[in-house]
Amino acid sequence: MGPKTTENLKAAFAGESQAHMKYMIFADKAEKEGLRNIARLFSAVSFAERVHATAHHNVVFGVKPTAENLDSAVAGETYEVEKMYPEFRAAAEKEGERGALTTIRYAIEAEKIHAKLYARAKEAAASGKDLPIGNIHICSVCGHTTEEGAPDQCPVCGARKEMFRKF
Repeated sequence: MGPKTTENLKAAFAGESQAHMKYMIFADKAEKEGLRNIARLFSAVSFAERVHATAHHNVVFGVKPTAENLDSAVAGETYEVEKMYPEFRAAAEKEGERGALTTIRYAIEAEKIHAKLYARAKEAAASGKDLPIGNIHICSVCGHTTEEGAPDQCPVCGARKEMFRKF
């Protein structure tokens, strides 16, 4: 594939991925406002954007085996913890952006756990096995991730147990 087409599809992948998430956020808001059909519309179009993002991703990057996907996941989470978010935090501190500092702190703490979970999954996949893991609980406020059941209070943001979603 030519370099301009590759660059364009990478940009399209990023844009479609962001649209997918943005419309899911909009759907959640519409649902909370009791606007069920508008929420459904946002959810439907969000899915279409995901279809587009997936297609662009597969053309540019291909579909890799799970072990390779886990390598990518570990590298991505580690990059976020060690480089990206510390740089973002420094800029937010310099500019006095309290809200950004909070969301960055939440993300760093969750990404540390994600990297460890992906590393464990990589070990399992490398030996031809699935990851032995039970329920995963995610705090819907900060993204804190735990295998040990939802705590009464989130150790990162203080959210109540009811704010955790089980996977």
